[in-house]
Amino acid sequence: MGKLTVQQVKSITAPGKYHDRDGLMLRVAPGGSKQWVWRGTVHGRRVELGMGAVRWTSLAEAREIAFDYMRTARRGGDPRSLRPGSNVPTFGEAVEAVIEAHREGWRSDRSETNWRRPLTYARSLNGMPVNAITTADLARVLQPIWHAKPETARKLRTRLGMVMRWAMAEGHRGDDPAGPALTAALPRHSAPAKHLASLPHGEIAEALAIIDRSPRAWPITKAALRFIVATACRSGEARLARWDEIDGETWTIPAERTKTQRPLVVPLSSMALEALAEARTYRDGSGLIFPSSKGQPLSDSTVSKLLRENDIPGTVHGMRASFRSWAAETSIAREVAEAALGHVAGKIERAYQRSDLLTARAEAMQRWADHLSR
Repeated sequence: MGKLTVQQVKSITAPGKYHDRDGLMLRVAPGGSKQWVWRGTVHGRRVELGMGAVRWTSLAEAREIAFDYMRTARRGGDPRSLRPGSNVPTFGEAVEAVIEAHREGWRSDRSETNWRRPLTYARSLNGMPVNAITTADLARVLQPIWHAKPETARKLRTRLGMVMRWAMAEGHRGDDPAGPALTAALPRHSAPAKHLASLPHGEIAEALAIIDRSPRAWPITKAALRFIVATACRSGEARLARWDEIDGETWTIPAERTKTQRPLVVPLSSMALEALAEARTYRDGSGLIFPSSKGQPLSDSTVSKLLRENDIPGTVHGMRASFRSWAAETSIAREVAEAALGHVAGKIERAYQRSDLLTARAEAMQRWADHLSR
């Protein structure tokens, strides 16, 4: 039972707060006006919500509303989203709206999975209306991982900013709590950016020879690594490569598998063609050039494992850096080296340089293969 009665609500005139149940209070102002107020804890913070004047809301109605507010808060939600006339989405709902807006431009389901992953550290915000989230709320979810997981924290901050700016664009709030104030609230990252480890280009030939002599490795995996090194491509571009993408001495990577989302024609050197010849002996009908023993695409970890098991420092992706260093040291033109890596030139440069430099790239990649064969 509540502490207030209908008669008390009518007769009380002294200014103050009179508590009932489930966080419900009757607030009497010095001028005699009476208002219902709900007080409770929402996401660890004390909140007071006005519920309207007593003349328009009975004690029984106020108790029903207070009960709904209390139940919502205890379930991790925010009672402000239940208020009459409220159409403000929660943070969780706003996340889904942002994902839906971007989904069509993503290349695969994995893109959505990767976008969602950092947001697991912001679950405490999911039940809060986007217009109730403050800079302090955002700092609270970022600070525990800011130094412990700096890359994840950086991605999470980007996601938070996108959701908050979406809320502004939709008219749900007028400011951006993820803006300059959040920058001021977070400490600076002092650690330098870490680049993926790479081998000196003069040591790659010996590393490949060691791997070739490894008796335990699946031959297709060895061929895939050799192909990745020979073409200086990204691991995923090669692991998912299909036979119908090969046309003589060129390989066309479809747009959905390149980082630039543009098709890329890759010239194949003698080393790359040898890797294809090796893979062809294991052709299994899946259409994949480098299938696993079960006919599925090789995983990134499977290829990387070749280096670890043979005590070879560096990473698969780092082989691209090795190629770029070799190109710089052997006077390969910058634009040719960058095109070989599938990098896109700046807007101004693209306006004047429209060639794909295929012939020049073919010569460079054959020189790279010759370097690795010495």
